[in-house]
Amino acid sequence: MTDGAPVNGSVLLTHEVGLHARPSVKLTKLAKGFSSKIELAAAEGGPWIDAKSIVKVMAAKAPKHTVLHFRAEGPDAEEAVAALIDLVASDFPEQPSESVAR
Repeated sequence: MTDGAPVNGSVLLTHEVGLHARPSVKLTKLAKGFSSKIELAAAEGGPWIDAKSIVKVMAAKAPKHTVLHFRAEGPDAEEAVAALIDLVASDFPEQPSESVAR
């Protein structure tokens, strides 16, 4: 938990098609689960975009091997950045309920 200080993190995008439709949807859906303000950039200096906006995230068109930078401010900022980094680092896995549905 932070006291208003931004939490930053970065991760290498290794997904074959980059930050395309499916990865973008997973990223924004995860980001929307947090109350903190979360932003994403494909370069350390920005431009920063709202990680909860599917239109803006897809418009970023980050290709494979881009380092994605996250910053968040709010009560769950550390958890949000950690979860987003884990999502990207694990290559946007299917949800267990999707892959194990029997």
